[in-house]
Amino acid sequence: MSVYDFTAKTKGGADKSLADYRGKVLLIVNTASKCGFTPQFKELQELYDAYKDRGLEILGFPCNQFAGQEPGSNDEVQQFCKFNYGVTFTIFAKGDVRGETAQPLFKYLTAQKKFAGFDMNHPVAKPLLDALQTNFPEYLEGDGIKWNFTKFLIDRDGNVVARFEPTTTPKSIAADIEKLL
Repeated sequence: MSVYDFTAKTKGGADKSLADYRGKVLLIVNTASKCGFTPQFKELQELYDAYKDRGLEILGFPCNQFAGQEPGSNDEVQQFCKFNYGVTFTIFAKGDVRGETAQPLFKYLTAQKKFAGFDMNHPVAKPLLDALQTNFPEYLEGDGIKWNFTKFLIDRDGNVVARFEPTTTPKSIAADIEKLL
């Protein structure tokens, strides 16, 4: 099994097979437009601009599960990303990424790469961990997605190679991407 066995909903509601990305390096990210990590869209777009011609595709999956930080419609999400961050990589339809209602792709991704902790050197790591412990302690259980902007790196064969938590900036994983291109 690989990510190519899954589909994702486009903003218009159609199913898109991830097999369409066969042979590409993928960075799959759960996103939100009203999150402290939202500025990561800028670095994600920079990565896409730098590596798209070498075979990188970035796939954004908006999610409203984390403190309601993605309240907009699919069209509003698309417009926000485009107008505020110049995003040209693919943003799919909004959907769940953790728990019973999670999209099958995200159940697969989190089963393949376990949660290994936050980068506690990131300035937001401690406040994020404190907020989770106080408000959403169940999010810290198991290997599910903990917050917006969790990133999964996929090789050209559709295998999940790495998982990066929100406290890992997109630019800091450029070397990991380059190894796969």
